[in-house]
Amino acid sequence: MNILIGNAWPYANGSLHIGHIAALLPGDILARYFRSKGDRVFLVSGSDCHGTPVAIRARQENKTPEEISDYYHNEFVDCFNRLGFTYNLYGKTSSSEHKSFVEDFHKKLYDGGYVYEKSTLQAYCIQCKQFLPDRFVKGLCPHCGKPARGDQCEVCGSVLEPENLLQAECSICKKAPEFSSTNHLYLAVTRMKKELEEYIESHKDWRKNAYEMSKRYIQEGLRDRSLTRDLDWGIDVPKDGFGDKKIYIWAENVLGYLSDCYTLCGQQGIDFYEFWNSSRQYYVHGKDNIPFHTIILPSLLLGRTDIKLKLPDDIISSEYLTLEGRKISTSENWAIWVKDFIERYEPDSIRYFLIGNGPEKRDTDFTWREFINSHNGELLGAYGNFVNRSLVFIQKNFENKIPEARCNENILQSLTNIYPRVGELIEQGNFKEALDAIFVFVRSANKYFDDSKSWITIKSDVEKCRETLYTCVQIIANLSNLLEPFLPFSSAKIRNILKIEKAVWQCIEVPGSLEIGQVEILFERIDKKVIQEEESHLLDIKHRMIP
Repeated sequence: MNILIGNAWPYANGSLHIGHIAALLPGDILARYFRSKGDRVFLVSGSDCHGTPVAIRARQENKTPEEISDYYHNEFVDCFNRLGFTYNLYGKTSSSEHKSFVEDFHKKLYDGGYVYEKSTLQAYCIQCKQFLPDRFVKGLCPHCGKPARGDQCEVCGSVLEPENLLQAECSICKKAPEFSSTNHLYLAVTRMKKELEEYIESHKDWRKNAYEMSKRYIQEGLRDRSLTRDLDWGIDVPKDGFGDKKIYIWAENVLGYLSDCYTLCGQQGIDFYEFWNSSRQYYVHGKDNIPFHTIILPSLLLGRTDIKLKLPDDIISSEYLTLEGRKISTSENWAIWVKDFIERYEPDSIRYFLIGNGPEKRDTDFTWREFINSHNGELLGAYGNFVNRSLVFIQKNFENKIPEARCNENILQSLTNIYPRVGELIEQGNFKEALDAIFVFVRSANKYFDDSKSWITIKSDVEKCRETLYTCVQIIANLSNLLEPFLPFSSAKIRNILKIEKAVWQCIEVPGSLEIGQVEILFERIDKKVIQEEESHLLDIKHRMIP
């Protein structure tokens, strides 16, 4: 089976924070799971390098936009690698491969009958000496009177045009912009309403936020979207008469899923269109990116009338993650930056917490107290403790060899049954429930070890003791499979100790008499004083930000 997993493309004008990772981590879980089943998997993403924010930062730092975006792209790659993300391709929108694909796609899109030319008003800031994207114009909503951006009012949900804002101003310098008429290419999204409505109604199984938000966009009225903009930094418009404009980033960044897939197919000698249309597709992102994947991307795909392109299948859209009760704010430095986080804590600890306590279906709050307690209590206290005491017991009492015995029948049945149950939950996007199910089994394994009293039976009933420890090894081996999508680093340690070649999604049995490798502690205890240290660091930031 072909599986395409598209993680949202982070914007390359600043560092990643934990909210980004909480939204994107499910993509790697899906990829690892499907690979262990033997499916062909493409996990793709990249850095979104174009647009005004990158250009503004470049001007502020006296650098080129490419220098800024490449700097953060490289930082992103390092962070994702250290967190265990297994991208088949992590590209960037400034790459020659992406540009070439997008230009070709747009040429065919312009010929598809859904693109037209229109004169429209666009905001220009004399102070900043540049045209402004819609979201860089701020003012008051003409419908509810509340503060709003030029593209949408987040209070009443109205879709807006920047020229309709009351008291409009440039969000960069706060000066009132001028509006001048200019020609642009538009995608006739309104003509696709029937297809988009049918598409969304056929996916009531999406997460509630994705289905409800997409449905609202249809009901409140779609609008045609400009494909081009007067920008300096971006992809050239492949049409005569538009040489002074660039492709609007919304119309090229979501095509990164296709350009990455196209590149991978070319490298592996696979027909791109056949792979695209035959694959089960997952799109993984935060709540604020929903319409780009359920309205914008499908509109671009529908606009290509020269060939039929499959629309997205599964939308894995998380809610928001807050930090110690407050909204994460990059401008106020109220964030945990990933590059710093991975310097101080184990990647599996980060992955475990952001899945088990992350914003999968509701807003959740990251607190240092819960993070440290989760690591010490669940990863170390339940999982790590079971693995360590089982294997150390074998080292001390069975000459470092797995005792020869038969696996406890009830536990063997439980191991056989848990794979399809957890697998179904993962495929449905219920990652927290899947992880919980595995840790319920971990706790039952600890109870089995305690109830069996191996420290007594090693003297009173050695055959019983052999069965207990043999069974514990089988539990550990299968936990390395089941937890591979979630906790790949500790799973790799177990496979190394038990000499298991690779993770597979089926019940396995490690043979008796096998000499185990050097037992390695999976998790180290974190001193609870760290909680106060981290909380104090955040409070220092908070106090510095209060006027």
